[in-house]
Amino acid sequence: MSDTGRKKPVLITLEDAAQPDVAAAPSPPEDDPLPPQGQAMQQIAQIAAKPPSRLARWFWGLLAALLTTVISLMAWQFATDLLARYPLLGMGVSALLAAFVLVSLLIAAKEMIAFGRLRRVDALQRAADQALADDSVEGARRVARDLAALYKGREEMRWGADRMAERLDDSFDAIAVLAAAEQELLAPLDAAAKREVEAAARQVATVTALVPLALADVAAALVANLRMIRRIAEIYSGRSGTLGSWRLTRAVMAHLVATGAVAVGDDLIGSLAGGSLLGKVSRRFGEGLVNGALTARVGVAAMEVCRPMAFSAEQRPSVSRLVKRALTGLFGS
Repeated sequence: MSDTGRKKPVLITLEDAAQPDVAAAPSPPEDDPLPPQGQAMQQIAQIAAKPPSRLARWFWGLLAALLTTVISLMAWQFATDLLARYPLLGMGVSALLAAFVLVSLLIAAKEMIAFGRLRRVDALQRAADQALADDSVEGARRVARDLAALYKGREEMRWGADRMAERLDDSFDAIAVLAAAEQELLAPLDAAAKREVEAAARQVATVTALVPLALADVAAALVANLRMIRRIAEIYSGRSGTLGSWRLTRAVMAHLVATGAVAVGDDLIGSLAGGSLLGKVSRRFGEGLVNGALTARVGVAAMEVCRPMAFSAEQRPSVSRLVKRALTGLFGS
């Protein structure tokens, strides 16, 4: 059978048809990237604010009790066996174990004292709010005296305490009494706490912008925020202890998450995230600016939690002003 009987494709050429111009074709739409959201601070807030479940608390508590019991019995058995075989060496090891137990008890005592300071600050906050609500002059004067007693051991607070004591007798309403206490005792502490917030915001912004390693910004932000909250607690109420610092961190982060303050809003942080400023710098620098601004928000919340009195006569710190002071000149003007 010949090939002439088979069907072949037919090609029709249009001589006058206009050829499409590939260069003039519209480019495919590009995805508009989201502005910097401060992912490092978002993750830290979510982790720190998440409360542990009751089952998890029971698990860790029982595990700690079990490990403490087993280790204590093993140490006791080791010390007694060593005393029976090598009396002198056993006595030395027993002395080391006794010193370790003593140091552990001292650390536990310091933690309990730190928790006592935090409870004292909480009580002062409630008493001040109650005195203002009742317009009680006596209640306000009692709060002022308790506040002076809280800072009695600080030499740098003596001058302010003396000035406050002179003003108490001249004030005849609760607002004036608490204003005197706030201006004479807490204003210098507020200035020191603001400096800590600015330093932490600057550190977080710098590390986020300049260190491209994965999770480096999260680790740097976590360390800087923990140190900042601890230092703010020390400024207002003395050393808070390790467990007390973690409790404060959870309280601050839970407050921020509950109020939505850790999200990028429409204030200075929002302008940093989507305004013209970030159009001139890289996205990494933008993330640094936003993380620094969110760190300043955490710092202001920590000041409100650790401060023995709510801001009244003294103005509440402005996040925008703190961010400007901390980050101006960091990545250029």
